Amino acid sequence: MNAFTSCNPATAEVVFTRPGWSQAQLDDALQRLKRAQSGWAALSVSQRAERMLQLAVQLETHREQLAALVTLEVGKRTAECLAEIDKSAQLIRYYAELAPTLLAPQSIPTQASQSGVAFEALGCVLAVMPWNYPIWQLLRFAVPALMAGNTCLVKPAPSVPQCTQLLLELVHGAGLDCLDIAWIDHQLVEEAIRRSDAVAFTGSTHTGRIIASLAGKHLKKTVLELGGSNPFIVLADADVEAAAQDAVNSRFRDAGQSCNAAKRMIVVPEIAEQFVAAFVAAASALRPGDPRDPATTLSPLTRADLREALHAQVLDACHQGASLLLGGQLPPAPGFFYPATVLDHVHAGCRVYHEEVFGPVASILRARDEADAIRLANDTPFGLGASIYTADTTHGWELARQLDVGSVFLNRHTSSDLRLPFGGVKASGYGRELSEFGLYEFVNVKTYWQK
Repeated sequence: MNAFTSCNPATAEVVFTRPGWSQAQLDDALQRLKRAQSGWAALSVSQRAERMLQLAVQLETHREQLAALVTLEVGKRTAECLAEIDKSAQLIRYYAELAPTLLAPQSIPTQASQSGVAFEALGCVLAVMPWNYPIWQLLRFAVPALMAGNTCLVKPAPSVPQCTQLLLELVHGAGLDCLDIAWIDHQLVEEAIRRSDAVAFTGSTHTGRIIASLAGKHLKKTVLELGGSNPFIVLADADVEAAAQDAVNSRFRDAGQSCNAAKRMIVVPEIAEQFVAAFVAAASALRPGDPRDPATTLSPLTRADLREALHAQVLDACHQGASLLLGGQLPPAPGFFYPATVLDHVHAGCRVYHEEVFGPVASILRARDEADAIRLANDTPFGLGASIYTADTTHGWELARQLDVGSVFLNRHTSSDLRLPFGGVKASGYGRELSEFGLYEFVNVKTYWQK
């Protein structure tokens, strides 16, 4: 049994350790959730929504305490952690309002006297969750799955045990027995998949392939939200200064540890120099420091190994001929800090061109023209989101249809909205979270027909 251990990313000090579960403890949790599922699904959607709203109250009541633990274990700035918790509470209220209507049986006219569909729970859904948004991403999966009548067993990342445990206590404080945390290591994941009824995973593409393979072996429905290398395209008629500031805000929020952040800044020749100058100036103003300090604008990375991997990508880009305009040096101070880093003239052959970059490192790709910008945007294994900045919105939407991604944002950096589906294509995964589409991922759409 591997331990779940968290470090303070600002100091590199170990702050908490708890043991993992045995096979018997996993068995007990699955049996509890299987028993709880029948009673939970027997409630009306409105009754489930009323109970889920108590969890929103718990989150709002304990938001400072929960945010402090996320900052301690993940290293994110306090303001970012509070925003994550507030958005999670909003998600619960959103689904509590809409789910009773969206999950109501639908009548569909056919030659039958009566026919239609009903939306019924699949059972117990296993989720394997990441560390970078330990509250939001867990609840982004769990809230619609629970509203639909499923129970949820969540395997958290090993580095966030304290904030995950507190979230579980808030779930129980809301009177919910339909969600539990699985303190298991990778060796028990296949057993958990085999005994669950569906699987959700958020994390790297590499691990996503493993999860999908195991789920496929046992014929379990899956939703995968994987990596991203989102293009941020700036055209000749864009408001360049505004675009550069948006790009910096997107690339460096949460220390760049977001799959949905802008990763590759793709600029056309007419505005390339102006954009690069504005981008570097804005990135230079970021201030690293204690994530609890309101003056800090760049937090540390979460783990030492993540920083080492990021630095290796930067060194490779420099070796391959990219220009280092800012940062790129490992700081001597304690903790897992990495400076805001800007790489210009990034090209095919550089690892940062082909791989996801998970940290405060921005890649600038110089397109020959607009058509080349679209080519560069699509020249990646990933397909999560993209941004296009242009004054001609009609033309912008024409270009948006040429991008192989799950979402396109015009004159705004990529983000997520409760009301819109979130997910990707290609190596960024499949399935959707959020909106009504996320509500239908873990249901049996059962057809009814009467002669």
